[in-house]
Amino acid sequence: MAAAEYPKLRLDQSMALFEEAQRLSPGGVMGIRRPYNFVQGEYPIYIDRGYGGHIVDVDGNDYIDMLCAYGPIILGYNEPEINYEVIRQMTGKGFCFSLVQKAQNDLERRITEIVPCAEQVIPVKTGSDATTLATRIARGYSGRTMILRCGYHGWHDWCVESHGGVPEETLALTDEFEYGEIESLEAKLAAHKGQVACIIITPVGHPGAKPIIPPPPGYLQAVRDIATREKVVLIFDEIRTGFRVAMGGAQERYGVTPDLATFGKAVANGYPLSMVAGKREFMSVCEKKVFVSSTYFPNSLEFVAALKCLEILEREKVQDSIWARGTKFLERLTRVVKDSGVPATVSGIPPMPYLTFDQAAHEGPGSPGEKVYKARREYFYTQTIRRGLFVQPYHHWYIAHRHTDADLERALWAIQESLELTAKKFPAK
Repeated sequence: MAAAEYPKLRLDQSMALFEEAQRLSPGGVMGIRRPYNFVQGEYPIYIDRGYGGHIVDVDGNDYIDMLCAYGPIILGYNEPEINYEVIRQMTGKGFCFSLVQKAQNDLERRITEIVPCAEQVIPVKTGSDATTLATRIARGYSGRTMILRCGYHGWHDWCVESHGGVPEETLALTDEFEYGEIESLEAKLAAHKGQVACIIITPVGHPGAKPIIPPPPGYLQAVRDIATREKVVLIFDEIRTGFRVAMGGAQERYGVTPDLATFGKAVANGYPLSMVAGKREFMSVCEKKVFVSSTYFPNSLEFVAALKCLEILEREKVQDSIWARGTKFLERLTRVVKDSGVPATVSGIPPMPYLTFDQAAHEGPGSPGEKVYKARREYFYTQTIRRGLFVQPYHHWYIAHRHTDADLERALWAIQESLELTAKKFPAK
């Protein structure tokens, strides 16, 4: 039976809350959660609850969630074992003090056992906290100021992609190179000879709204070799890949060890925790030379959540499961896209699949081709959300441990029908 358009979702409560929010806060909601990053008027704005691999919005619409809160949900929503440990800590011991609790040592010790580069660990709260601290450590260690970056590293001044409110002097201390192209990195090092404090790179390339790039053979090792040669600190930004592509992160899976690495998202299954882990030689500058402090960094609820999350990841062999099911999902997704005839690209690694819509090289800004490419994308994501699949046009997807085989099958069905309708509405020439 041919696919048919589904009716628009009822989103009355989401829209009412958003109208109120715009009076209370600039834009209503912040950053990547703003409605224009989805399909305005088609996606919910407020979520009521989550369970397993699903979310339910305030209007009662149920979705298979393959955005996974932008990555922290590696197990599933509302995990009983993790919640139990958090509640036990909260009610039995408390969690916010002038000094630290033993849970911090327990977590740091566990990370040093798991992550190849981790001889010491500093826990912080957000991905931006971690990447900024890592670059500060590198500057403190090297005495140099220039940062060479590759990837999305957060919203702080040195790396934010929208430059409003950021001094030009700060922006001038960061330069960007192209992922997968050693020549690009070498050129930047030559241009800033003797000034580079660190190279910070996402070990799997995930440029916004573009296909994911797995590391080309030998690429990460070549970056490692160059950093060693130039006496530059090498930082892997593993906020997305850490504990997802392997227990020890991308550095374990791909066999290349950086000097420092940043972790977050999946480590505590949604509780706010990130960290810098690295070799003692570099981390030791934080004893006296480099300052790091926060009222909330030592809060222990996140630590006990992370310890239980790591236990479950190992006990249930979560990464093996995600890679096996993700491999099949990517294979099926590739066939579905090819059969549809829609000009689109399947990319990613098994834990992080993605579908992007192609734009020909000659279809520049303002051209009819650009309009068709954008219209295909908007229409496709309109159809998938109406079918109960929560994915995002500008961000890659994730597979969580609690996504069932039935969830993934239904996701593929939603994609197939949506592509079928997209091909009819916007036929490829």
